[in-house]
Amino acid sequence: MKISLVPCPFACTISVALGLAAVLLPQQPRAAGTEIKAFMSIGVQSAVQALIPVFERTSGHTVVATWATAAVLNKRLQDGAAADMLISTRAGIDGLVNAGKIAAGSDAALARSGIGIAVRRGMPKPDISSPEALKRTLLMARSISYSNPAVGGTSGVHFAGVLTRLGIAGQMQGKTKFPPPSGFSANLLVGGEVDLAIQQIPELASVAGTELVGPLPGDLQLMTTYVAGIPTAAGQPDAAKALVRFLQSPQALAVMQAKGLEGVK
Repeated sequence: MKISLVPCPFACTISVALGLAAVLLPQQPRAAGTEIKAFMSIGVQSAVQALIPVFERTSGHTVVATWATAAVLNKRLQDGAAADMLISTRAGIDGLVNAGKIAAGSDAALARSGIGIAVRRGMPKPDISSPEALKRTLLMARSISYSNPAVGGTSGVHFAGVLTRLGIAGQMQGKTKFPPPSGFSANLLVGGEVDLAIQQIPELASVAGTELVGPLPGDLQLMTTYVAGIPTAAGQPDAAKALVRFLQSPQALAVMQAKGLEGVK
């Protein structure tokens, strides 16, 4: 799979990291025909999609990924949907462990990210360096897009709270366009429907034609940790654990960092 979302040096960094992952990652025991049904948050989609072909070549397993917001995936698993692995938020995984849906002790932190703001490539980058600057920028924008908080996505719920904290929730209501459930707000940005897109930084970076303005300033920021867990009803738990180990490797982390994610301390 060839991934080329932005010009070098960013794309070159990803290519080098993927090459290292393919060469340096230890070969996993092969189990031809083993299919891993994975529920994965779109917060890690750009990185994990790039890594899956490397894992499949080095392990012999096949990954069938379902991408959606963490909240949507948590509910599917809670409602009895079959999966061998889930990548969700720390709170989501912990809740599912408590509910008996994720095996206790199977949780593995992979990476974390913050919420950012993007503009269309080539457009001026507005000032978001402080809460007051962000407030002015939002009020001046023709329209914005962020995940619908009614769907439960982490960044959308949080940013709705940010607008309330800034005292402009009512003023921004008529300026806001929500992407489809489990969709990227930056798609509305590059389509010219909005001036600003707000979402997890890796989600913004995964849409070609965008430029990151920066993270939410100061204490308006929220860092989300993405965690993998193995469902108690998993049909292929050993293969899923192999995938989790792969995603925790230093070489996989290099790809995640190139895609805008941060390591977990």
